[in-house]
Amino acid sequence: MLQLPVSRFIQACIFMVVVMFMGSCASAKKAREELKYLDGNLNIPDNLKVAVKEVIIQKGDLLSIAVYSDNLEATTMFNPQGAKAGGGVSGYLVDQQGNIRFPNLGELHVEGLTKQQLIQMMDEKLKTYLTNPFTEVRFMNFHVNILGEVNKPGPYSIPEEKLTILELVGLAGDLTIYGRRDNLIVVREKEGKREFGQINLKDPKIFQSPYFNLQQNDVVMVQANERKQTGSDQQMYRNLTILSAVASIISIGAIVYNIFNN
Repeated sequence: MLQLPVSRFIQACIFMVVVMFMGSCASAKKAREELKYLDGNLNIPDNLKVAVKEVIIQKGDLLSIAVYSDNLEATTMFNPQGAKAGGGVSGYLVDQQGNIRFPNLGELHVEGLTKQQLIQMMDEKLKTYLTNPFTEVRFMNFHVNILGEVNKPGPYSIPEEKLTILELVGLAGDLTIYGRRDNLIVVREKEGKREFGQINLKDPKIFQSPYFNLQQNDVVMVQANERKQTGSDQQMYRNLTILSAVASIISIGAIVYNIFNN
């Protein structure tokens, strides 16, 4: 009398286990797909061009400016005591009008210039006072921020003054397994306005994106994917695990019962 319903129960348990196993395999495959980078053909003609866009000087930038020439004594008037190598610790701050104040040259409008353009402008002005002058300019505040699902979030200072999104991901210890690789948000301030860009790390055309090369003060945000569990999700999975264990115990008990009653 008990054999038929118990057999059906066992069949139902086996079916449930098979369904759970198949669902687990499908989830694992989807997870592997989510973790891929640059998924597709990379050998695209436009990807083979390496074009590093020069950084543009913006309001709030801190510049190190050092002046050199054949006449060391005359050069010191452009590198004041305590301001050697372009302002020492303080540097030259680009004000809200886009200007800096430089010793003996006065106010200079530098916003919107590249480093090379500023160097050319400085060298031209310094010819009036110095023999064979040349200028060295560096950004003292080239840093970016990365937040969200990365292993080492936070600000990063970049002495090389150039950085790609892939290099930043590397510095941050890669995305976590919960980080969305197809939709990173780049927050950028440009010419007094804020803009938002999207980066897809899975897309081979990423190298053509205007946000591939980062700029000073960019903020990169990595969002969590659907597999990121909330507290309620974790509780639900714990409950399912307990129910699965109980079902397995009942199934084993039913098998044992049938063995000893045949």
